[in-house]
Amino acid sequence: MKLEESVSNSNITAPLLPPEDPSPSPQNGSISGAVFNITTTMIGAGIMSIPATMKVLGIVPGLVVIVLVALITDVTVEFMLRYTSSGKSSTYAGMMAESFGSIGSLAVKICVIITNLGVLIIYFIILGDVLCGNESNGITHLGILQEWFGINWLTSRAFALLFVALFIMLPLVMLRRVDSLRYSSAISILLALVFVVICSSMAVSALLSGKSQTPRIVPDFSQVTVLDLFTTIPVFVTGFGFHVNVHPIRAELIKVEHMGLAARISLIICVAIYFAIGFFGYLLFGDSIMPDVLVNFDQNSHTSTGRLLNAIVRLSYALHLALVFPIMNYSLRANIDELIFSNKNKPPLASDTPRFVSLTLTLLALTYLVAVAIPNIWYFFQFLGSTTIVSTSFIFPAAIVLRDMHGISKTKDQVMAIVVIVLAVGTSGIAIWTNLNGSGDDQ
Repeated sequence: MKLEESVSNSNITAPLLPPEDPSPSPQNGSISGAVFNITTTMIGAGIMSIPATMKVLGIVPGLVVIVLVALITDVTVEFMLRYTSSGKSSTYAGMMAESFGSIGSLAVKICVIITNLGVLIIYFIILGDVLCGNESNGITHLGILQEWFGINWLTSRAFALLFVALFIMLPLVMLRRVDSLRYSSAISILLALVFVVICSSMAVSALLSGKSQTPRIVPDFSQVTVLDLFTTIPVFVTGFGFHVNVHPIRAELIKVEHMGLAARISLIICVAIYFAIGFFGYLLFGDSIMPDVLVNFDQNSHTSTGRLLNAIVRLSYALHLALVFPIMNYSLRANIDELIFSNKNKPPLASDTPRFVSLTLTLLALTYLVAVAIPNIWYFFQFLGSTTIVSTSFIFPAAIVLRDMHGISKTKDQVMAIVVIVLAVGTSGIAIWTNLNGSGDDQ
């Protein structure tokens, strides 16, 4: 009788079949890997525009804005993590679906697709400009490859970008787990630090030799207007917008509750890097700083030392962008797959090799072809990105708190959510209106 009871109990407690939906992403990701991937997501192409924002804002307001955007980012990420833990979904779109149904889910997917697709195309375009040069206002700027090897088909934009896509990007975008990108992300951060070190050393040298200009502490309203100050906000919002990668990175952590700590560490790192780049870049070039500080380094190449530093800065930046590409591609691919196959009984993308490979190759080929065929399309995506990034980073997380489908938000959370939405909509609206009216052209 005891033997029968033992057998019966074992049949109840030990299922004969494995779980129906095993996790496609083993939860063995580390905090350091999460920090590397989050930080890399934030330190993308926008870092070269930060010194120019210091020219508009001044040093002290610039630091205040960087810290303020970082704090708001921390708040909205905390909103997302809390509602993800209280709900049943493990994706951003799924979390929005729990609060706003299919419309909310679709809105997230469209915003992520527009933003990330535009960002990846922009990365390709910038890589092409750095390696193969470009033409602006009738002036031809040679790329690194053209300076070294002359102008021929080997140094053409189409061939150089194809080489980068096949031999640097393709092996990385074929990785099926986001945590597998932690090493390339660490190298990407290191390359950003190389730029900071070079820029700071040159700025200190110029300061000691009396060649640097005294940076403005506050805005100079004889050169800029109050509205012009708002045009700098999208630069920082775009820089801190890693929300689309919160769920993929969180899903692979050994302990998902460590995601909040990883996010805060990453934000501290990025605040330090952003301010260092902005301060030393502005200190080095002063009012001659360009919207893309790489142009300033190009102008500084009349000496052998200048040419060497110029080559190091541009090459490190190009490789940095190539290594940021896979982490942005990861969330783009996941959202496109979720959009196409959300209503179909399909296995997880990472475990479906034909679907994974075909979607990955299609996205890489599409971004490459668009960047080569329409190298000025990035202006269009910049406008769309300034609205969609604000939505995914600030508006959607705050809206989830106000909706409060799980009944977990407190009064202070709802007040903070309202403040976030008002700030996001107000600053973005003013920035877009100012840019469209061209008031910042004379900066």
